[in-house]
Amino acid sequence: MIDRAAVESREDACLAPVAMRSALSRGRAFGTQPDAFRTGFQRDRDRIVHARAFRRLQGKTQVFIDGEGDHFRTRLTHTVEVAQVARTVARRMGLNEDLVECVALVHDLGHPPFGHRGEDMLASLMEQHGGFEHNRQGLRVVEELEVRYPEHLGLDLTYEVRESIVKHGSKYDPAKVEARFAPGERPLLEAQLTDLIDSVVYDCHDIDDGLRGGYIELAQLATVPLWDAVWREAVDNSPRSAPSKLILDRALRNLMDAMIDDACAATVGRLAEDGVVGLAAVRAATRPLVVHSPSFTAGKRELERFLFENLYRHHAVNAAFHRARRVLAELFAFWTAHPDALPPEHAARVEPVGLHRAVADYLAGMTDRFALDEYGRLCR
Repeated sequence: MIDRAAVESREDACLAPVAMRSALSRGRAFGTQPDAFRTGFQRDRDRIVHARAFRRLQGKTQVFIDGEGDHFRTRLTHTVEVAQVARTVARRMGLNEDLVECVALVHDLGHPPFGHRGEDMLASLMEQHGGFEHNRQGLRVVEELEVRYPEHLGLDLTYEVRESIVKHGSKYDPAKVEARFAPGERPLLEAQLTDLIDSVVYDCHDIDDGLRGGYIELAQLATVPLWDAVWREAVDNSPRSAPSKLILDRALRNLMDAMIDDACAATVGRLAEDGVVGLAAVRAATRPLVVHSPSFTAGKRELERFLFENLYRHHAVNAAFHRARRVLAELFAFWTAHPDALPPEHAARVEPVGLHRAVADYLAGMTDRFALDEYGRLCR
């Protein structure tokens, strides 16, 4: 039998000096007794996967509103892809795979329905009531809104996983981090890696969904040098009779491989350049450590600018999201005007957190379909 102590000993022997060891965790808020066989991060992973908020990701928008197509990514499939790729890269770099998997699985729990447009709408509605931001909401989910244990609210995840939620983002802004999560400390490499892989994965699968859905065309993408290079490589290495959809699959794999290879090389270079040789140096770093090379960053930025202009702001996508924003605005107005119509478990939270926050928590937890159904039931 391989118990927790054996796994922790294996981590200590095999992980890179800059990696986070499970045995060094700062622990949990409620002092839950350690598991005999699972490390703290393995236990966190299991708690996240069994959370109701995690299951609801299957009905939340990634780019296309849930129900528009059977093969478009949802928040859940995106999350699973990030976890798979991030864990693979963590193994390659000698980082803690279990912690990386936890951060990947939990990083989108705070997203409301209807993607980033839904978040923008809730942020506007909550501007005078404490604001709304999906990382802060994700922390609320795992600390307050998930109720699965009689002893306490939340999932009682380890400090490192909760810290990674609030420090998730392309740019770490200490001003937005609560004092209890040490704003002056740089996120762990595992959190930084997951953040970068999140970006890599959505770049690749948004191209895939956009092309297959007919929102963008290969001829348009040919103007983007980063994409044109991987597409030409895919064509050159495929049989002449290969269907275009299989060449597309190869080009997408080429793109992801190129992004990952560049990030691994650039990160190793950054660690050496900054003299980062241990966990304390990671925490004390003055700039991000998991990065792309400058030239690749420029190419990736150009690709993302193309996606923003041609996919995320496509007229059909815009039309769907304008409708979605109206749904959230009218539901918010209805429940703030009629709090007695809130379901009992949400009405009970009005006194401790305030009416507007209780309504925002309720809306943020909804799937696309549930929000649309409630709108049809209450606002028409």
